[in-house]
Amino acid sequence: MPMKNEVGVMASLRGDGPSLKYVADFGLRVCQLCCWDKSLFTDKLAASVREESKKTKVKITSLWAGWPGPAIWDFVDGPYTLGLVPPQYRAERVAVLKAAGDWAKKAGIPAIVTHLGFIPENAKDPEFKAVVEAVRDVAAHVKKMGLEFWFETGQETPVTMLRLIQEVGTGNLGVNLDPANLILYGKANPVDALDVFGQHVTGIHAKDGLYPTDPMKLGHEVKVGEGKVRFPDFVERLGEIGYPGAFIIEREISGDQQTADIAETVKYLKKLLAR
Repeated sequence: MPMKNEVGVMASLRGDGPSLKYVADFGLRVCQLCCWDKSLFTDKLAASVREESKKTKVKITSLWAGWPGPAIWDFVDGPYTLGLVPPQYRAERVAVLKAAGDWAKKAGIPAIVTHLGFIPENAKDPEFKAVVEAVRDVAAHVKKMGLEFWFETGQETPVTMLRLIQEVGTGNLGVNLDPANLILYGKANPVDALDVFGQHVTGIHAKDGLYPTDPMKLGHEVKVGEGKVRFPDFVERLGEIGYPGAFIIEREISGDQQTADIAETVKYLKKLLAR
């Protein structure tokens, strides 16, 4: 695993060139690798990523694995399209996540990550039990290979996430805490959320955002330090609970502004972490 509280950045798995050069260009040595295309899960690319990681000395904390089918990131269609919650897509997505685990093992990556979707809040909802069974299926599969399965926050309350982890109970589960997502979805204050599931946090997305004001749409993502996450308090609280992992910067825009914002965020986080 990466050095305690090292700063990193998201990187995309590429089939047509280096995947980790993007990380090294920021002067960073840790990343989370993201892939939404299951056709890239080849032995050849796994070997290539292993070699590139060795050459660049960039460590990969985890593989963020997307899934097939529609993905609508809002409050209206999101519950019917995202993650393992929609029954009509569940089996196919479970299979893809298992394949992601197989590939991660070959690539030397210790964990896979995904969004599970709008997990039912009611513990007695039959669909909650069905999601638990699907998650357990994936978790048990990757556990046999010595891997972990992490869940990115956002579409569910922290209490629901904790309930799911306890119900699945495979012992290789973790929370990939995206503090901005808790705000963008209006689910929680990320500093206080650590009181609920802090002991399970295995990864952090360094991202910021504003609460939703249109009840049909998510809140707005902004550069780290300009939103409602309260990063100084957030970092301090993570230190208090002994969070051991990296801070992976995610800025969901593109072009030169994304590059500039990431570079500024690297400096900002390093100052906070040096306190």
